[in-house]
Amino acid sequence: MTLKNPLKIHWLILGFFAVVILLEYTTPADYVFGYLYTVPILLAHPRLNRMITLQVTVSACLLTLLNLVFPLAEINNSATVANRIIVVFALIVTGWLSDRTRRYEEAISQQQAQLQAHQKLASVREDFASTLTHDLKTPLLGAIEMLKSFQNRQFGDINSTQEKILDMMLRSHQSSLQLVQTLLDVYRNDTEGLKLNLEPINLVEIAEEAIATLTNLAETRRIYFNLSYQDSNFRRYLWVKGDQLQLQRVFSNLLINGINHSPRGGRVEVILESEAHFQVVKIWDQGLGITPEELPNLFERFYQGNSDRQAKGSGLGLYLTRQIIEAHGGIIWAENKIPNGAMFCFRLPALAQG
Repeated sequence: MTLKNPLKIHWLILGFFAVVILLEYTTPADYVFGYLYTVPILLAHPRLNRMITLQVTVSACLLTLLNLVFPLAEINNSATVANRIIVVFALIVTGWLSDRTRRYEEAISQQQAQLQAHQKLASVREDFASTLTHDLKTPLLGAIEMLKSFQNRQFGDINSTQEKILDMMLRSHQSSLQLVQTLLDVYRNDTEGLKLNLEPINLVEIAEEAIATLTNLAETRRIYFNLSYQDSNFRRYLWVKGDQLQLQRVFSNLLINGINHSPRGGRVEVILESEAHFQVVKIWDQGLGITPEELPNLFERFYQGNSDRQAKGSGLGLYLTRQIIEAHGGIIWAENKIPNGAMFCFRLPALAQG
């Protein structure tokens, strides 16, 4: 049973004092009962304030020493005096330890309160970001459809200059929509976990589809793709058990990252390797590489880095890519490639062929 009523605690402490005083002052000074004062000290520590705990400790020490001269004023032997001094020292240590424990408990309580406040604030922020990104999708989709209608000349003819402007606006809105969708997916994955629709997947086919989809984007920046199979140019099959849609996003994110960080006229190399128990994909760009300080943080949420690599993104694409790869039981990493550029790699468990 836990005692919480301060008045009951006061009476209980006084009762312990009365019992110990009775034992102390009705027996010779050679019999030391002052150790029992530790009970009221420990009772006062968690339930009463620091001043009362200090008063209880001081009173216990004084009463223990007072028994040397009261009720009989006699010269006690040195052993009795030493015993009572040791008891006083023990009571002081008990009071000091109780006070230090109280301060530790108060500090822990404050830290827990701050942590709960931060967690609540983080939850509110994430809810706000999730709601905002979800609501932003509707007007973006409407704007994209309207721009497509203009491009299809549903509202009349347009000249070449207007067509270029509409095309630029459409790409800008589609990029914004992709960013909003990525942000929404990141928050959903963090809160609900990534749900996968697993089936046998050939990574070669996904890589080829991603390259075909992004070829036009790469050509506008004069970037060229090259797909190879380790040390061979013969087409292979790299089977894994995965979610096709999510793995397509992984390839797209890494290829776009390679396009963004390669110089004009450069090349993005896609290397597919098959190991005994794993399938490995490496995407090598010809950019400026990654500084050692950035390498540990590349796949953290919203991390953009401080290097001289050309493009700056939202810091979400690589984080989402890591979420997808880890949900598949794989690992993802980045390294610098000699003589130049950076290489982003991931490894997935190979699907056992029956």
